[in-house]
Amino acid sequence: MRRIICWLITGSVGLLFFAATGHGATQELYYKGKMIRVIVGLSPGGAFDAYSRGLSRHMGKYIPGNPSIVVDNMPGGGSLIAANYLYKVSKADGLTIGNFSGPVLRGRVLGQKGIEFDARKFEYIGTPVRFQYVCVLSRASGIPDIEKWFGSKTPVKLGGIGLGVSTDNVIKVVRAALGLPIQLVSGYKGMADIRLATESGEIAGSCFGPRAVWRKSLDAGEVIPVLQITPKPAPDFPNVPLAINLAKTEEARKLIEVGVHDDSAISSMYMMPPGTPKELVAMLRKAMMDTIRDGDFLAEMKKASLEVDPLGGEEAEKIINDFFKLDAALIGKLKEIYYK
Repeated sequence: MRRIICWLITGSVGLLFFAATGHGATQELYYKGKMIRVIVGLSPGGAFDAYSRGLSRHMGKYIPGNPSIVVDNMPGGGSLIAANYLYKVSKADGLTIGNFSGPVLRGRVLGQKGIEFDARKFEYIGTPVRFQYVCVLSRASGIPDIEKWFGSKTPVKLGGIGLGVSTDNVIKVVRAALGLPIQLVSGYKGMADIRLATESGEIAGSCFGPRAVWRKSLDAGEVIPVLQITPKPAPDFPNVPLAINLAKTEEARKLIEVGVHDDSAISSMYMMPPGTPKELVAMLRKAMMDTIRDGDFLAEMKKASLEVDPLGGEEAEKIINDFFKLDAALIGKLKEIYYK
């Protein structure tokens, strides 16, 4: 029944769209006077929220008809609540966009409970940022480089947020793939709390993508970047060693590539409900890429210490689809790492 309803809704939207774009009319007729809602699957105040609000202030001018764009936070379950809502409730009319934490999109393959969607059926628009994960340790920890970390006689305490969250997943993959002595201390409310715990000496540091929360500590030299979990060095850390180069086995390399590199690429993805007309998807894909090149948007991101490293919808779609084709043994290993 749901498929029939979705087909009817999608067909109606398609007819309306073609009516607006055909017979010499311009595409702007479809979005003119309308409002697009961006559902963010995490709480206000974080990096996800900041990127979405930045896009909402600039993207409308690149969409024919110049619709208004509003942000609606729907936190819970590491974005699970918002993802289920976009899939099951939202209409495929081009007026709803979801912005979720990357791990939830792969939850079905990994056996995560509560998944009520098939990530392969979302229509992916793209993202302004592929998170470039780095692990930092406080100067007070006495571990200034990766060699000292490998040689530590006791596990180094790193702060995390919760089961299935990107920060925790990255730390767990690094521990498993490289054999680094790590004790994950999870349960912090967010990265700001992890930074405060690092400053107080409660933990030694953490691994993260967006730099905004840590920028002052990095600039002051209070925390030291020791390891990058990226395919290539990030522009701000050109000489920090890459985890992939330290992997000693093919399995370790694959865990890093799939468990962190691919996850980082889709960590803050924007998508639309299944069945959204392809013409609208193409229009919004172009609008997002145009926005990401916009001078005012870039200035706003720079002021907020938010990196810009875009990924297109087509590339995101391939990463998601490829994950569903992974070898069962590798999937089993990732399950063991993420959920133990």
